Amino acid sequence: MGNYILALDQGTTSSRAILFDREQNIVGVSQKEFTQIYPREGWVEHDAMEIWSSQYAVMMEVIAQSGVDAADLAGIGITNQRETTILWDAETGRPIYNAIVWQCRRTADLVDHLVSDGLEGHIRAATGLIPDAYFSATKIKWILDHVEGARERAREGKVLFGTVDSWLVWKLTGGAVHITDVTNACRTMLYDIHKLDWDDTLLQVLDIPRAMLPQVRSSSEVYGYTEIQGVKVPIAGIAGDQQAALFGQTCFAPGDAKNTYGTGCFLLMNTGETPCESKSGLLTTVAIGLNGKVQYALEGSVFVGGAVIQWLRDEMRFFTESRDAEYYAQKVADNGGVYLVPAFTGLGAPYWDMYARGAILGITRGTKREHIIRAAQESIAYQVADLVHAMESDTGVPLTQLRADGGASRDRFLMQFQADIIDRPVHRPAIRETTALGAAYLAGLATGVWRDTGEIKGLWMCDNTFAPHMDAGERERLLALWHRAVGRSRDWAR
Repeated sequence: MGNYILALDQGTTSSRAILFDREQNIVGVSQKEFTQIYPREGWVEHDAMEIWSSQYAVMMEVIAQSGVDAADLAGIGITNQRETTILWDAETGRPIYNAIVWQCRRTADLVDHLVSDGLEGHIRAATGLIPDAYFSATKIKWILDHVEGARERAREGKVLFGTVDSWLVWKLTGGAVHITDVTNACRTMLYDIHKLDWDDTLLQVLDIPRAMLPQVRSSSEVYGYTEIQGVKVPIAGIAGDQQAALFGQTCFAPGDAKNTYGTGCFLLMNTGETPCESKSGLLTTVAIGLNGKVQYALEGSVFVGGAVIQWLRDEMRFFTESRDAEYYAQKVADNGGVYLVPAFTGLGAPYWDMYARGAILGITRGTKREHIIRAAQESIAYQVADLVHAMESDTGVPLTQLRADGGASRDRFLMQFQADIIDRPVHRPAIRETTALGAAYLAGLATGVWRDTGEIKGLWMCDNTFAPHMDAGERERLLALWHRAVGRSRDWAR
């Protein structure tokens, strides 16, 4: 058996490959950004062939750079941007349309129709989700509606649907395997998370043929093999990026929670083998499928987290490197009364307002660039605080701590402000690549690299703890102003 696990981390802006050894040390990393396509306002697409070519390139590059022999690979774990929708021709292996990205709002009117047709209750009860253009279901319908002959070919099984994990597995296995795992299936708004099967009612309403859907499997098993250097390497673990991060943070017990600070922010709390229905605008989702059982989670999604920093860098030209935001935010004593609501693609949980838009409020003649940068940093933490409060309200269980990961978790200013504004300690792990690590753990469990989750739990190490210091009155004042600012941004684009 091999000594290394290869994690493929296919994200929204880049494809990465990370090689881990048995002690979870990172042996090699390779990353490649790919094109973001914005055909119209609110539309976001990717070229699915570029997703595949960039992911394949970094996979081969990390193996070549690290000098690890393919025969020494125990398995491959895949983690991916979720909800992003790819339809491809089963015969040619070519996409029939660009991938429609999770951020894309083009199907908001389709979602409105589902709600006006009285399907909101069914969607919530069956899928655990709130009807939104974010999920895959209406994206699939849109492509089938707009590509000539696609629906007929889909009925014959000649056009296939997959989230990014399915697409990569299909390509890696030369078209032999068309599967997904439960954590990705449950993000399509087509999957019944109680029966653990595709939902016939929603398939019928949206006119989506069952023949085009992947088979749903657990998150840790051997799905198929890909050939590297003439060696057949098992593909043995799959989880959507946020569930992979929850697993990588070893949040195996009910009540364990993590927040990933990436392009968006995603707070997940493990709720065990019983799904918890949210009354606060959170999603009920599958945390992981393991050993024939499913664990559930509550999830709160912030659409724009670290992306607000990228916006300041690329569109506003406030700085040249994302990490400079931390430096500038600390150049001023406070936010100067400025609040930035980064509702660029609407607001996610707990508001679910597809028509909210970004706003900067409280600007005066004395407002500096640094105040706006600080307000952007703080906006990430405020949005997470909204999720924490919603989660505590749903479960009745106060959060004792928060585990943080993702690119922006390196920002000490942000982590400290997060601890202050939620009044809870924030723990940052020694290995921040928790999404890739979670995929590696899942593949390693399926191939015998690690015995069980108990062994994995012993590997987790804390790098830094940020303890809250803020006065309670100040915290309440800041949150009240934040909520006023959010109110001004809501329903703007309707």
